[in-house]
Amino acid sequence: MSTFTTRTLSATTLALALGSALSMAALPMSAHAADAKPATEKCFGVAKAGKNDCAAGAGTTCAGTSTKDYQANSWKAVPAGTCTTTKSDTSPTGNGQLEAFTPKA
Repeated sequence: MSTFTTRTLSATTLALALGSALSMAALPMSAHAADAKPATEKCFGVAKAGKNDCAAGAGTTCAGTSTKDYQANSWKAVPAGTCTTTKSDTSPTGNGQLEAFTPKA
């Protein structure tokens, strides 16, 4: 084999090896992106009884402890930006709130 051919093969082999290494390095990044959870926000007054997420208000201890539907001091995680358009029968606005509220009479 001539020196030219050996160098060409070595350069080609190096380029292929580098390309493979780079594409393999990108795989974990793609996998992590797929594992990423969508952004959420706490939305008060939208959970059904016993379906609230953790850190509910007075009279509850944690997830699943709300005692009535649309309890004003219990929250549920909802997709970010959707809370104030989610139905709530107890809210003065008729929709979920970003903070605990006094239920309408």
